[in-house]
Amino acid sequence: MKLSLRGVGKSYSGRRGETNALSPLDMDVREGEFISLVGPSGCGKSTLLHIVAGLEPPTAGTVDLDGERVRGPGAELGLMFQQQTLFPWLSVRENVRFPLTLAHRRSRGGAGDAGRQAAQVEGLLRLVGLWDFRDSYPAELSGGMQQRAALARALVGQPEVLLMDEPFGALDAQTREEMQELLLHLIQRHRITTLFVTHDVDEALLLSDRVVVFSERPGRVLASLDVTFTRAARSSELKLDEAFLHQKREILALLRGRPRTATQRDRLLLGLTNTRTEGGS
Repeated sequence: MKLSLRGVGKSYSGRRGETNALSPLDMDVREGEFISLVGPSGCGKSTLLHIVAGLEPPTAGTVDLDGERVRGPGAELGLMFQQQTLFPWLSVRENVRFPLTLAHRRSRGGAGDAGRQAAQVEGLLRLVGLWDFRDSYPAELSGGMQQRAALARALVGQPEVLLMDEPFGALDAQTREEMQELLLHLIQRHRITTLFVTHDVDEALLLSDRVVVFSERPGRVLASLDVTFTRAARSSELKLDEAFLHQKREILALLRGRPRTATQRDRLLLGLTNTRTEGGS
């Protein structure tokens, strides 16, 4: 088992007393699996991601990666957030290389290591379409290009698990779709175990092997749904497929606290309402 969560919960203490942010939950993530976490704002999705990343401790429970307890951030975990965190004073190439440079200094590696790192950075920048912008600075890039650079940086250390917190949420619709397709390509190529937080049900279904639906705060798991499409079949056109829309209706119904059947409002949102009147031809 790649990633194992047992009884993981989180509460915070403040002037108004204790706030229960995340109800204790169990979750297993298989090697190479892509899981999306969806749910209302404030339900604990991002909190769970931060706990898995070792950025904050759980109030209860444990997180194990390949049988080893996660006690803090490490090179085995790659992180990517909605707001890109590129260093403005470094070029694109330097930003992507930064995790390797840090590890190189800590290990006191030799020139051969530096050469391998340069080749690794070049390969990723070519893969995400930024090689021609390798010497540009973040302020000179569009939002989508900045997120491409951030994705390359998250992958450069060859992490065992990739943790992504609404990484495309601030992008326009067309750029977001381009980033989804790029991520699909990279995940298929590298088979990285991924936990992905999103509010976009379409995005979750398009990218994931499994979608975990959370309740309102304190967040608890309402359902864990296997996505029925093979990775080879994933593309933006899949969003129009009836099987895709059926699974979307299931998730929307769960999020609205109703049985997993489509309501009239769901059908309107999905563009499925028959415009003909009852009994019309």
